[in-house]
Amino acid sequence: MGAPVSPYHAPGFYDRELARGRHRDIVGGRWDETGHLQMVLLKAEGLEPHHRLLDIGCGALRLGCKAVPYLQPGHYWGTDLSAELMARGYDRELAEADRPRLPRDQLVKDPDFAFPGVPPTITHAIAFAVFTHLPLPYLTHALGSLATRFPDLQSLLLTLFLAPDGHTGPFRQPDGVVTHPDRAPWHLTGEGWAPDGTLGGFRLDRRPDRLPRGQVLFRATRVLAP
Repeated sequence: MGAPVSPYHAPGFYDRELARGRHRDIVGGRWDETGHLQMVLLKAEGLEPHHRLLDIGCGALRLGCKAVPYLQPGHYWGTDLSAELMARGYDRELAEADRPRLPRDQLVKDPDFAFPGVPPTITHAIAFAVFTHLPLPYLTHALGSLATRFPDLQSLLLTLFLAPDGHTGPFRQPDGVVTHPDRAPWHLTGEGWAPDGTLGGFRLDRRPDRLPRGQVLFRATRVLAP
């Protein structure tokens, strides 16, 4: 059996880390800083309280604990590989006064990026530090699912690690993280992916924002069929 595609897919990872009380560390730490940044980015994309947000890879609600009180009740949905991690975030990080605004069944275990049960009325989505831990086929599949499932999607933000064209080995990112072409944390080069700027039914446009650990922000815009 080969190595898991990411540390999160390793057997027993969540049980072990949650038992140690590390639900914030599982999602990369920098809890308040990163959650605040995500809200800033989403508001810059036009997110308003009446919109419906899908937080892909929502983990322990680092963004959710800030987005839920901002959005109208029931307008936040989160998906993640681990139901236990989402439950820990709901119980430990979401303010008690905000819990009626987020029904528990709107936190959906989703290992396949199929978004089961999430309504088609989603208008905004974000996948922050999700596809930095997964190889390209996962991103392509997820984008295809998003394009099919959510006709009202206006804005999709995602982060990736990049390496220079022609680079074939590990690469040290601006913040010091070493990424790889063949194992997590994964990086992409400009060769062999989205050569025309499109992928999985979306056009990916790089944004200038500087993000933690050298991640690169992309805004994905649906490509209309001719």
